[in-house]
Amino acid sequence: MHKRILAAIAVASLLGIASTSAWSTPKDIRWGTGPVGSSGHKALVALASVLNKAMPELRITVLPTPGAVTTVKGYATGEFDGYYGSDVALKELKSDSGRFKGFKEHIKQRPIQSLWCYTLDVGLAIKASDRDKIKKWEDLSGKAVYTGPLPFDTRRQLENAMAAVGVHHIYKQVDLSTAGSQLNSGSIRGMSIYAAGGMTPPPWIAEATLAVDWAALDPSPDELAKLKAAGFTIEQVDPANFHKKELYVKKVTLLPFYWGFDLGHVVSADEMYKMLTVIEAHADELAKLDPSFRQISGGHMAAFEKQALESTWNLVPIHPGLEKYMKARGVWDSKWDSNVAQ
Repeated sequence: MHKRILAAIAVASLLGIASTSAWSTPKDIRWGTGPVGSSGHKALVALASVLNKAMPELRITVLPTPGAVTTVKGYATGEFDGYYGSDVALKELKSDSGRFKGFKEHIKQRPIQSLWCYTLDVGLAIKASDRDKIKKWEDLSGKAVYTGPLPFDTRRQLENAMAAVGVHHIYKQVDLSTAGSQLNSGSIRGMSIYAAGGMTPPPWIAEATLAVDWAALDPSPDELAKLKAAGFTIEQVDPANFHKKELYVKKVTLLPFYWGFDLGHVVSADEMYKMLTVIEAHADELAKLDPSFRQISGGHMAAFEKQALESTWNLVPIHPGLEKYMKARGVWDSKWDSNVAQ
């Protein structure tokens, strides 16, 4: 009898050790983002650094890809646990159009929206010495323009805008790291520019600025009217945000759209709620690590989530952890109830 009791205690102890070990093992999260040098990669590295420290129960691995749309597709097919998504991509996914045409049959898990971080605000630039020849967007018709890498949603946003205006340019693919030198040589006559929240350009634009003296190309009043009629949001920002010596214009016209880092069923509602509260608590720290996060810092995170969801709530299901967070902050709209993920 004594031996049986000791054996039972030993088994219970082993089970306890196994249980403790299993409990302490971090949950691995494979999170896709854009390529090195992009806004998304820089931002997710900062976000993962904060979350891995504040939530040791998680172990986030940042996985760069050719572009954000690759991460949405990779999430949908089970390659990633988290993706880097924009409202532009999710609109295409919902409508089975553009880069997602015919993709529905490949979906294994439907993308879910769980965190909106910032806007990326997109515009056009030309070589500064071409300002007397190229004065509006339509002047780029027939000319080679680099609107960004093919998988980039910033490219899709800009291409959609140029089509709305009626610009019939020639898209030229160049390496992201050589965009500035290609513009300087005349191989391309225009290139995409963008900045998170209209204030924080990606690293590749800083590199391009070293290679060419560029000037922002603003749409003409007639082109602005066409963009507004097509539903684009128009924003004018200080050209000094792009850190150039010569600014050339008083304001840069950009077209913002929403971006977020999203997780799905890999985290429960409670885990997602905790993650969002951690991000909120560390938002000012995040903004110091990467100014892209300014739009959710300073106590503005809940308001920004509401602002984004007003445009995105019906594109893909909403994570119940995001619902819980927004209800706790008093910014939830009951009309969104029907699209909360089950």
